[in-house]
Amino acid sequence: MTRGFYCAAMSSASLADKLAAFLRPQIGLAQVADLAPMEDGHAGLTFGFRLVEGRSEIGRYVLRMAPIGVARRGNTDVYRQAPLLRALHRAGLPVPAVPFACAEEEPLGAPFIVMERLPGRVFLIWEADASFARQPATLNFVWTQAAQALAQIHRVDWKTTLADWEAPQPLGEALRRWDKILRHAQDSEWLELGLRLQARLLETEPSPSVIGLVHGDFQPGNVLYSKPDNKLTGVVDWELSSIGAQGLDVGWLMMMGDPAAWSPGWPPIVAQSPQALLDAYRKAGGPAAEHVEWFQAFAAYRMASIACLNVKLHRTGKRPDPLWDRFAPSVSVMFRWGYERLASLK
Repeated sequence: MTRGFYCAAMSSASLADKLAAFLRPQIGLAQVADLAPMEDGHAGLTFGFRLVEGRSEIGRYVLRMAPIGVARRGNTDVYRQAPLLRALHRAGLPVPAVPFACAEEEPLGAPFIVMERLPGRVFLIWEADASFARQPATLNFVWTQAAQALAQIHRVDWKTTLADWEAPQPLGEALRRWDKILRHAQDSEWLELGLRLQARLLETEPSPSVIGLVHGDFQPGNVLYSKPDNKLTGVVDWELSSIGAQGLDVGWLMMMGDPAAWSPGWPPIVAQSPQALLDAYRKAGGPAAEHVEWFQAFAAYRMASIACLNVKLHRTGKRPDPLWDRFAPSVSVMFRWGYERLASLK
């Protein structure tokens, strides 16, 4: 969901040379070829490249770097994904292997990880690739597989598999961290609606919650699907992952797939209801199927707050991205929709 940082100080050719120098002791005579930025919904500084030896291709990979000159925490701490993805890959989850990683600044200018490039393309929920048919059967297949994969992720025994990765984040802390983001709202109505929803979320915070691995931005835009059968091949973009209340992922997926949460001009491409997604998650063994109204409301608060910040960055010219002009009409809709989810809670 985050949009890219770009490094004007380093060309792709220069970066390829630095990467090849780092990899040389491990790849021998192989060369880094065709290194170029990746788009299609990928977050951060993300590049695709090939390793070749002569005319033979050894493999295809993805380089993900931390933004240069930015503090290493949360989604900018790229290296923290290396132990996570390696543990999940060993456990058999559909995530990319991470053969190379470096926590130091010196080789490329920022910490980085190199992942094997999984086959497939993501399903951007507002503007999906034209190769995805728009028939209900295809859309249901795409979204249902995502819900089933989320259940698989949530069943990971994090206390064993990720014992030394991170401590659990309290739900209240996860909620309050978005206050500063919300306050970037330049529209007074957005701020008023956001603060109203925030207060209601704090009043109705559920306890206890199922604790475990949280992806942080789980929706089909971060899932790879093969051509032409549309089968799930992997889950990517783990920079917002944590140990916490797994309902965060469930509410996020349901909110992302609910046209009522979005403006009529920017609806998600979906055929089944949010309840059907929850049913698919539950049927696949997903453990966090309670308090879904609250977690949907929190997802709306979080997404709308993100939009408040990014609309400001775009419109002030600090980080131009016309995508956020398309998001903007959904902000007030989303805050109101989230508040309605909490109407029956005490």
